[in-house]
Amino acid sequence: MERIHHIDFHLIQFLKKIFVPGARLSLFIVFFWFGILKVLGFSPAGPLIETLYQNTIGLGDFDTFYLLFALFECLIGILFLIPSATRVVIPLLLIHMITTFGPLVFLPEIAWQKAFVPTLEGQYIIKNLVIIALALGVAAEISPLKKRLDIQRT
Repeated sequence: MERIHHIDFHLIQFLKKIFVPGARLSLFIVFFWFGILKVLGFSPAGPLIETLYQNTIGLGDFDTFYLLFALFECLIGILFLIPSATRVVIPLLLIHMITTFGPLVFLPEIAWQKAFVPTLEGQYIIKNLVIIALALGVAAEISPLKKRLDIQRT
């Protein structure tokens, strides 16, 4: 039994050590990959984004918006690789997540088969809750800012 406790302890220590770097890399891959697919015109999410855009914002040129949205995703991915950028990337991620949840509300005919039964697109959107949880796990590992009084004393 002692051997099992020893293995358990070391396994947990190892997982704690690799969680944040692994989470950062995973978030980078997802955001940069999906963003670059949009930049290159290969994203299957394009029509959904265009429909949401037309039904909500609808102002200006969609192609410009789409490119900026794609570059925004790439930026989020890159920022997750930079530990000192965590305080910047988390709010950007939350803004992005608000927009990605839009179809659940504004395009129910695309996101839902019926109440509480998402379409494939709806499932794709709902899985973003996992991305939010992962990002919050990364954010939970950063050190708190020092109080202004502590900084002034030094």
